[in-house]
Amino acid sequence: MKADPQFIGHEIYRHSSYGGWHPLRVPRVSTVMDLTRAMGWLSDASYVTSPRARPAALAAWHSPDYIAALQEAERAQEVAAHIKARHHLGTVSNPVFPEMFRRPATSAGGSILAGELLAQGGVIYHPAGGTHHGLPDRANGFCYLNDPVLAILSLRHHGAAHGLRRIAYVDIDAHHPDGVEHGFTGDPDILMVSVHEENLWPKTGLLEEGAGGSALNLPVPRGFNDSEMDLVREELILPVLTQFKPDAIVLQCGADAVREDPQAHLDLTNNAHWAVVKSLMGMAPRFLVLGGGGYNPWSVGRLWSGVWATLCGAEVPERLPHEAQEVLHALEFKGHRLGRNPPEHWFTTLRDASRGGEIREVIRQRVAYLRGRRGIGQ
Repeated sequence: MKADPQFIGHEIYRHSSYGGWHPLRVPRVSTVMDLTRAMGWLSDASYVTSPRARPAALAAWHSPDYIAALQEAERAQEVAAHIKARHHLGTVSNPVFPEMFRRPATSAGGSILAGELLAQGGVIYHPAGGTHHGLPDRANGFCYLNDPVLAILSLRHHGAAHGLRRIAYVDIDAHHPDGVEHGFTGDPDILMVSVHEENLWPKTGLLEEGAGGSALNLPVPRGFNDSEMDLVREELILPVLTQFKPDAIVLQCGADAVREDPQAHLDLTNNAHWAVVKSLMGMAPRFLVLGGGGYNPWSVGRLWSGVWATLCGAEVPERLPHEAQEVLHALEFKGHRLGRNPPEHWFTTLRDASRGGEIREVIRQRVAYLRGRRGIGQ
C-alpha cells in the first residue's frame, strides 16, 4: 500500500444542508475536516478536493432520465407531481434544496476519483461518501445518488489492468445498504457484508437474503454493544474476508450505530468502528473508507475524525487541545433534545468510554449461520 492515506473532501458540505428540519441539517464532513486539521492530522499534502461527477459518469449506474430530473429539480427548485412519483424527488426524505444535484454529484465524484486513485493500491478516506440507499432511477433514504456503487464500478474499471477483480464491501451503518445490494446481487466478484439494526428502515437485509452467498446480511437487535461487535468482527467479518481474498475493500463506516445517534437504537461506541477500520487495514492492497449515516453532529464528528486518526496512525489523546475543542463547541443541534445539554466529554475528547456487555445468543447463532453459508468451520 502507499505510505500516506489520502482524504477526499470539499467545501460544499460546509454551506449546504437538506433544510432546517431534516436529519441532515447538521454539519458533518466540514466538522471532520476542521477537527482533523485542528489536531494536526490533516496536511495539505494528504487532502484532495473532490471533483463533481459529470452526468456521463453518473450514468455508469444511474439512468440518464433520473440524472436529468435531478439536475432540473435543482435548477427549478421544484418538481412536478409525476417526477416526484417516479423519481422520489421533493419528498420528506429527499427534499428539494439549493445544492440537491451539486452536493450528491460532488460526493459521487469523490468516490469515482477514489477508484481511479486506488487502481495501483493505497488508502483513501472519503467521509462524504457512503450514500448506500440510492437506486438507479430514484432517490431513496436521504441518498440522491449511490456513490458506493459508483466507487466499486470505478475500482473495477480503473484497477482491472492492475489485477483488481475481487472487491469486498463491508457496511457497518445502522441501516441496510439496499441500493448496494441491488447493484451487485449475484456478482461472484463482489462480496457484501452488512451489519445493521433489524426492523429498522428500509427493513431489507434479512438474515436469509443474499443470492448465492454474495451478500451476507447480519441484522442485529437493539442494544447491540461493543462486545457483540468484537465477536462479529473476529468471527464473521475477518474470516469471510480472509476466505474471499479481496483485491480491494470498501468500508462504509456510518456513524449512526452509536448510542448517541437519534435515528437508530444500537449501543456501540466509536471504539467499535475504529477497531473495524484498523482490522481491515492491510487485508487488501486497496482500502477505501466511506462515511454514511450519522445524525448527531458531535458523535459523527468525533467518530469520523477518529477514523482518519486510525488510517494515518495518529494517536488519539485523552483530552483534546484547545483548537479542537473550539471546533466541537461551535456545533449546534437545534430542535433536538440531544442538543440542549450536551455532556462535557463531547467537547473535550474523541474516544468514547467503551461499552461492553453480554454477547446475546441470537448474535452467536446468526454469526454461525452466516459462517456456515460461506463454508467456514466453527
